[in-house]
Amino acid sequence: MTLAVFIVLAVIAIASGVAVFVVDSMARATFALAASFVAVGGELILLTLDYLGVVTILMMVMEMAIMVVFMVMFMMNPAGLMPMSMLHNTRGALTIAAGTFLLLGAAAVLVPWPARRGTVPADPTRAIGEAIMGPQMPVMVGISALLFATIVSALVLAVPHGRYDQPAHDSGETDR
Repeated sequence: MTLAVFIVLAVIAIASGVAVFVVDSMARATFALAASFVAVGGELILLTLDYLGVVTILMMVMEMAIMVVFMVMFMMNPAGLMPMSMLHNTRGALTIAAGTFLLLGAAAVLVPWPARRGTVPADPTRAIGEAIMGPQMPVMVGISALLFATIVSALVLAVPHGRYDQPAHDSGETDR
């Protein structure tokens, strides 16, 4: 059963990752990327890396939500009503990606990795979480909600009119 779920999540992650570059809308690409990261988070949970899986899911969903807010607020075509290509400078991107792959692959093979020191903790995921966040975890959870509320509030205050409304000076009306 676990293997079947793992395979399904892997297929979803790969298909969603491919969809990011196939769809013709920034909003659809963002949701496809979020789906891919949620599937990867599910894979991490299946590998008993619960903390990393949950953090990946929460962080990526929050990032994609913020990205969608910015797209809706500032982009001309966030819903893809006018198709656009998600690919830019394909030859340059392919060259950079291949170079990065070769560089990282060579580093993984050629770098003399240090030997393990100490013993493996009983729950490595918990140890990583405590090492990264420590006792600040509840504070960070509260701060993340406040940051998101601040971003949305700042956008609402920065744009006093709706997305399709014309500002008073553009529509010929005068402020009184």
